[in-house]
Amino acid sequence: MPRTLAGLVAAMSFMACIHVAAAQDAGSNPPPAAAASTGYTPVNADGQIEVILKDHVFQPSEIRIPPDTPIQLLVKNQDATADEFDSTALRIEKVIGGGSQGIVRLRGLKPGRYPFMGEFHAATAQGVVIVE
Repeated sequence: MPRTLAGLVAAMSFMACIHVAAAQDAGSNPPPAAAASTGYTPVNADGQIEVILKDHVFQPSEIRIPPDTPIQLLVKNQDATADEFDSTALRIEKVIGGGSQGIVRLRGLKPGRYPFMGEFHAATAQGVVIVE
């Protein structure tokens, strides 16, 4: 009888572990590989798309997001001088100091192309948000 009880306890513990792992997976964000497989730009742990401004160039310069989905861009300016994240199409102007970062909030957008630039270095700091 003790052997059967021990086996039953072990089996129930195993099933509980599987249930907990499945519940955790169901509520988690997709891994970056999953985001990449959709064609959308991956997000960080906070659900933001990280955009680096370095040498007056945005990286990535092409940001792909789904339609009607609000999202935040975490713009990290690694240059020594300030620049302005500017987009007439997105109706956004945000100055981000040198060596600092700022959040640019995008409302849910309709499918299309929304160009943006660094206004102080418009010849090199250019990008586009593609909604599809």
